[in-house]
Amino acid sequence: MTDSHPLETRARELLGTVKDPETGRKLAKQIHTVAVENNELNVQVGLTTFAAPLKPDFQQEIATLLKENLSGEIEKISVEITEHLRPAQPLGQVGLTAKAVIAVAAGKGGVGKSTVATSLALALKNAGCKTGILDADVYGPSIPQLTGVRGQVQKVDEKIQPLDFNGIPLMSIGFMVPPGQAVIWRGPMLHSAVTTFVRDTAWGDLDYLIIDMPPGTGDIALSLSQLLPLTGTVIVCTPQEVALIDAIKAVGMFRKVKIPILGLIENMSSFLCPDNGKEYDIFGKGGAQKYAAEDNIQFLGDIPINIQLRERGDAGEMAANFDDENVAPHLVKIAYNLAKTLAKNAAENPVQAQLPVLG
Repeated sequence: MTDSHPLETRARELLGTVKDPETGRKLAKQIHTVAVENNELNVQVGLTTFAAPLKPDFQQEIATLLKENLSGEIEKISVEITEHLRPAQPLGQVGLTAKAVIAVAAGKGGVGKSTVATSLALALKNAGCKTGILDADVYGPSIPQLTGVRGQVQKVDEKIQPLDFNGIPLMSIGFMVPPGQAVIWRGPMLHSAVTTFVRDTAWGDLDYLIIDMPPGTGDIALSLSQLLPLTGTVIVCTPQEVALIDAIKAVGMFRKVKIPILGLIENMSSFLCPDNGKEYDIFGKGGAQKYAAEDNIQFLGDIPINIQLRERGDAGEMAANFDDENVAPHLVKIAYNLAKTLAKNAAENPVQAQLPVLG
C-alpha cells in the first residue's frame, strides 16, 4: 500500500509499535485506516472484544503516541477504536472455543465466590466481551439463584443448549437436577460431569468462560487442569486471617497443578453504614491485598459488604448491581484489572498468530 501523504506513512510506523492487548503482538492488520485531510490526521484502529475493558486505555495510548510525535506537523489528530474480528480457537481436546478460561475459586465456602463469578462475567459482558458462565460447583450450585435463571436444558444436534442470562450463555448442574435434590457423586462422576459441561455445551464463540468452582481444593480443579488449558484462576477470600489461611492453601493447590494465579479479590472488605455514612471493617480490611503483595500476586480489587448486593443476589437480580453507584465501581474495576493483567501477561509472552488472514 502506498500512502498519499508522508504523515500517513509516519503514523503507520508509529502505530506499528503499539502492542495489541489481547495477543501482545505489535499492531498490523488492526490498523484499519490512516488518512490526512485538511490538516487533520484520522486513524481507525481495531480492538477485539476480548480486550474491550481496556478500550479507553488503548485509545489514549494511541492518541498520546501520535500527538507526542506528530502534533507539530498536523493541526488535529483523531483516533477511533473499532471492533477487530479475531475468532477464538478450540481449546484442548474438547472443542471449546474460548480465548480465556478463568476459574473463580476459594479455599473455603461462604466467601461470596459465586457472587464474584457472576459479577465478573456481567462486568466483562457490559464492557463488550463475549462471556459465558459455567457453574462447576456441583454440590452447591448457586448460579441459578443468583441469576434468577430457571429451566431445564435441552439438546439440539447432540449439543446441550445453555440457558441465557442477560446475553450470557449459562450452564449449571442446577438445570439438570430437580430443585432441592442433593448431588452425591464420587470423583469419576465429577470428572464426567465437568467434561460434559465443557465439551457438550453449545457455548458459541467466547472471549471468556468464567467457571464458578466448588470451594476448597478437590477433584474439580484437578479435572479442569487435565481437561483443558485454563488461562488461570482468581482466588476470592474475605479479610480475616481464618479465610486467608484457606486462600493460601488454594493458591498452593493451583500452583501445584501449574494453573496460573491471575489475582486475588477481597470480598466483604468493609461496610458503609447507610444510617450514618461511617465505614466499618467488620471482618477486617486489606488482608488479601497484604498477602497478595507478599506473595507477588496481583490484587484485583475489593467488594464491600452491601445489603442491596445481597438482596439482589437472593432475588436473582445481579445485573442491577451495575446501576448502584456504591457497588458498580468495585465490580467494574475488578474486570478492568483482570483484563489489564492478561494484557500484561500477553505483552511479556506474545501469543503466536493463529489466524494471519484476520490478524
